[in-house]
Amino acid sequence: MSFRGLQKSVLRAPQQFRQKFNIGEQTKDPVYIDSERRFQELETETKHLHDESKKYFDAINGMLQHQIEFSQAMTEIYRPISGRMSDPDSLVVHGNIEGIRACEEYEAIVKDLQQTLAPELEMIESRVIRPANELLDVIKVIRKTALKREHKKLDYDRHRATLKKLQEKKEKTAKDEKATWKAENEVENSTQEFNYFNDLLKDELPKLFALEKQFIQPLFQSFYYMQLNIFYTLHEKMQHCDIGYFDLTRDIEEAFHAKRGDVQEQAEKLTIVKFKTTGLKRPPKYGGARPAIEGTKPAGLLTAGPSISAPASESGGEPTTPVLATATKPSWSRPAAELADHPPPPYSSMPTAVSHPVPGAKPASLAAVAAAKAKPPPPKPKSSRLVAIPRAETATALYDYAAQAEGDLSFRQGDEIEIVTRTPNENEWWIGKLNGKEGQFPGRSCCVSRVVKRCELCFQN
Repeated sequence: MSFRGLQKSVLRAPQQFRQKFNIGEQTKDPVYIDSERRFQELETETKHLHDESKKYFDAINGMLQHQIEFSQAMTEIYRPISGRMSDPDSLVVHGNIEGIRACEEYEAIVKDLQQTLAPELEMIESRVIRPANELLDVIKVIRKTALKREHKKLDYDRHRATLKKLQEKKEKTAKDEKATWKAENEVENSTQEFNYFNDLLKDELPKLFALEKQFIQPLFQSFYYMQLNIFYTLHEKMQHCDIGYFDLTRDIEEAFHAKRGDVQEQAEKLTIVKFKTTGLKRPPKYGGARPAIEGTKPAGLLTAGPSISAPASESGGEPTTPVLATATKPSWSRPAAELADHPPPPYSSMPTAVSHPVPGAKPASLAAVAAAKAKPPPPKPKSSRLVAIPRAETATALYDYAAQAEGDLSFRQGDEIEIVTRTPNENEWWIGKLNGKEGQFPGRSCCVSRVVKRCELCFQN
């Protein structure tokens, strides 16, 4: 948009607002309103015709291309899988020779059909899609003219409202007279421009509607006959499709079951398939019982008591590794009898002796090292006793005081005020609480009580 166009848009904005909410006088032409409605319908339907014709053209081409790709995929499935390490019979050539030949014949027929239908599809492109596209271009030009007519109508209504406002003014100055003369010229120019575009569209749109019938009728007729040719060609080509692999004399479902045979039953017998349709109980996920953490090696009992260290030999030999209580059954759960033989150590406040490794000794397993470390004793249970909680600091009021502002605390002489915040200077304001209400009060109005040494008793577990 140019700068001049932007200026006009700003000037037309108030009138557009009035027109949208039907404020003030609006110019309305019933004949043009009816023509504009029919033109909008023509624009919508032409766009729809163009889009649907293009979709039909793409659908026929896509159908033929998918048929070719389908036959190629079936050919790859029928081909033998040979020369691969995963194939146990890689040296023996296996494959559905008849199926491969049938797929190749079918692919050749579809390709020939695609070449036969190419001229018909080209006619759809040239006789339906392209004319609809040209009509859309014409409609776009007419739409621009209708938009310009709408702008001229806004200018006409805007200048007419300005002139009416100036004419209704009782006391006019020289400046008002000049503005009135200018408004009259603008109304005259805008009237001529609006009438030109309005009359042009009212005269030309009915002619366009008459030509529409002459355009749509042959277009629809051409599309209908080209569609018949396409379906007739498809039917003839597929009707004379003589592929010996297919038995067209039998019922479709009957022929399918005869071709399939017992393939599904054989596939269900495979262990890796596990069809749910068989209703058989599935084997365990990984089979067998779960092994112990360290295989056949007995696991160390981490809850055993203090480790028992054998004394070093008198001959100066190396000290033996601490002997740990072990579990003899490699299982995830420990029987009750074994737990009874190795109960957890009793509570003792004395630290347990720790066997430190001697340099040169054989390294123990992770479980043995964890068991050899002394566990910290559990905390002693807390005994019930009385705990002293000091009371808050209070102050006694020396005289009555009434709140002077919001947030002040009122009290009477002798009231005991709980101090929340205070300063060493008594001439400043403190914060206290009385009867559940918190507020400010002058520090010199009360006497601070000493901190009571008495204690409130409470029971704590």
